[in-house]
Amino acid sequence: MLDHMTFRVTDIQRAKAFYGAALAPLGYSVSFEGNYGMNILGFAYPDPAEPDGKKADVWFIDGPSPYGGPPATTGCHLAWKAQTRAQVDAFYAAAIAAGGKDNGAPGLRPDYHPHYYGAFVIDPEGNNIEAVCHLAE
Repeated sequence: MLDHMTFRVTDIQRAKAFYGAALAPLGYSVSFEGNYGMNILGFAYPDPAEPDGKKADVWFIDGPSPYGGPPATTGCHLAWKAQTRAQVDAFYAAAIAAGGKDNGAPGLRPDYHPHYYGAFVIDPEGNNIEAVCHLAE
């Protein structure tokens, strides 16, 4: 089971604006912003099981790793679970309005399973991001 993930970006403020808008319909908000020799940004959703009532599971770091590699994480597919199809629709609309590129409008994907309702957007770094609801509505 995953606990959290971190991605490198070329512009932390652009990531903050884009993901702040795109993830808000899924209940996420900025939970951490700081500099520890590099700018770090964390997004969390409400989780009563956590000591502080929220779970930060998506993190962004500005710029390349000191250990080498590309300056940004690109070409990944990131999918967030939505509780309703309406949240998927709102995620898609917010991500597109924030500058994302369409990669699959909200809708059923019966090839995946009969109730798979998802939407896909390309983020500013070139990652394929998705919100998905697995429930029949």
